[in-house]
Amino acid sequence: MLGLSAATLAGYLAAIVVLMLTPGPDMMFVLANATRYGARAGAVAALGVAAGEAVHVAAVVAGLATVIAASPVLFTAIRWAGAAYLIVLGLRALRGTGRTGPAAGGPDGDASRAFRRGLLTNLLNPKMILFSVAFLPQFVRPDAGPVAAQLMLLGALFVAVQLTVDLALGVGAGRFARRWGDSRWSRRVDRLCAVAFVALGVRLAAG
Repeated sequence: MLGLSAATLAGYLAAIVVLMLTPGPDMMFVLANATRYGARAGAVAALGVAAGEAVHVAAVVAGLATVIAASPVLFTAIRWAGAAYLIVLGLRALRGTGRTGPAAGGPDGDASRAFRRGLLTNLLNPKMILFSVAFLPQFVRPDAGPVAAQLMLLGALFVAVQLTVDLALGVGAGRFARRWGDSRWSRRVDRLCAVAFVALGVRLAAG
């Protein structure tokens, strides 16, 4: 596969699986949508997050991410925009925690918004820019073929793993919430996700 050794690919896949299982804004967003609106909204949110990561990968291949990471002003602007977005999402969720469960709103409308919000949650996370710039090139081998092609392959694998993990989380949590939508567990998870959004936003703003 472009000359990349099996050991390199295995190490890369192991690393991204561990990273994908670590809670962060993307995972919390998918979980929040699934527990509040159901499995479909969770799956669509996962697709939005994956689309955002695909944009990051494309930016790395094009060299744009390096430019953004090297510009303190631009990077800070993205960081503050991402922090504000997470905090707003968290505060809105806290206001609506009394409407827990898939039936809290129109599922079709909520699912359609989930993709856009998942996309923005990922795109406005500056740590994903730094991650893409710093992490992907570590597994590139100059003697294994065109660098751009290697980055595209590694990025595609990253998006595929992320989508698999987030889809499993979104569908699983959504089905659980559908069955136990009126339980205290569902309301607690809803509040936990809302608080996590605010906390992640504050942490991002603080640098």
